[in-house]
Amino acid sequence: MANTVDDVIAKLSIAFNRVFNDFKGMYLFGIHTDGKMHEGEDIEIVALFDIEDKSKREQIWPIIGKIETEMDVCIDLYPYTPEAFKKDEEIYEEVMSEGIFYNNKGQHTAAPEI
Repeated sequence: MANTVDDVIAKLSIAFNRVFNDFKGMYLFGIHTDGKMHEGEDIEIVALFDIEDKSKREQIWPIIGKIETEMDVCIDLYPYTPEAFKKDEEIYEEVMSEGIFYNNKGQHTAAPEI
């Protein structure tokens, strides 16, 4: 099991920055917002990109799988553009009410205007 949720966020940020030049950051939401690992619970993340399409998703899933295997975690990742994220009202409202934003360097910062 990973030491902390922040370790998972950092590893994702490094990988996404290495592969994508349009990665904007991510929101952590759900049970893991307390920063602790919860065995048997997925780490829920919304990742923001300028472009989100089938090609990008095909590149994202192997990254997620590798990190899940290396860190013995389950990641439930939702890739979005900011516009598509805002249109998905159910998840947007949940994330905006409880989520924690991490910039593209994996640092916890104030959330950007969407």
